[in-house]
Amino acid sequence: MLEIPFIIKDVASGTVDIIIVTFLFYKLFMLIRDTRAVQVLKGLIILSMVTIFAQILQLPVLRWIMGGFWTIGVITAIIVFQPELRNALAQIGANRFANIFLRPEFVTEIGKAIEVCAARKMGAIIALERATGLRNYIESGAKINSEVTAELLGTIFTPNSPLHDGAVIIRPDRIAAAACILPLSRNPNLPKSVGTRHRAALGLTEETDAAVIVVSEETGDISLVHDKKILSNLAIDTLEKEITNLYTSASSQRFHWQLRPSFNRRDMISNLDVKLISFLLAWLLWVYVKYYLGH
Repeated sequence: MLEIPFIIKDVASGTVDIIIVTFLFYKLFMLIRDTRAVQVLKGLIILSMVTIFAQILQLPVLRWIMGGFWTIGVITAIIVFQPELRNALAQIGANRFANIFLRPEFVTEIGKAIEVCAARKMGAIIALERATGLRNYIESGAKINSEVTAELLGTIFTPNSPLHDGAVIIRPDRIAAAACILPLSRNPNLPKSVGTRHRAALGLTEETDAAVIVVSEETGDISLVHDKKILSNLAIDTLEKEITNLYTSASSQRFHWQLRPSFNRRDMISNLDVKLISFLLAWLLWVYVKYYLGH
């Protein structure tokens, strides 16, 4: 009877352990989704399972081979996928509360400029800094540090102007720089119809949490790119609402999520496959550490 409290304590600690590791796996998967690191992670998971079975079944040759791989392979993977690891760590350490108190007045000026660009079919790309800083990309262009006005943005994107070829970066509600160079997306599944501006917008959202507005030079269509997704054919009022939500509602929701997680049905079933895989991996790892390495 005296062992019952210890059993309860052991079950409780194991449950908490699995939940925390599941959460870490899930966040890792979500950080690297739609990048080339996903395929490498799948391979590492398979090799981890092979290593575990080799340890359990006491297969000496396979254990020796896998031991050599983990000595060299992990270091090689870190070197090859250093950009993905750097971006993941940057997102983890980003200031999630930076944009809660931003003034929304500049959204109207952006909307006016985008409306003119779309009507005249002038290509444009505007990156909005959020929690992750864009200093590296700002330094690649011409620094401006000016208030956001429709007239200035329209002048920048006028064809053949000195600054029209590149992206404008706004941080937090001032034009920080123009003619900035953005990284192109490394997503191999993008269709060939996706143009350079959209690829650059996706590339920035793969490395940061920025939102990017794109006006197509060929069609005049307006797109908003964030969270590695493209929202196309937006009307001006829809675009302004989306931008306002990104700078206010989204930050506020992240703030409340830190204090009070949401348990509504839609949030529970979103990315359910990733959550199940994360739980299964966490449980298998816990069993291996607890009952094999523990003895």
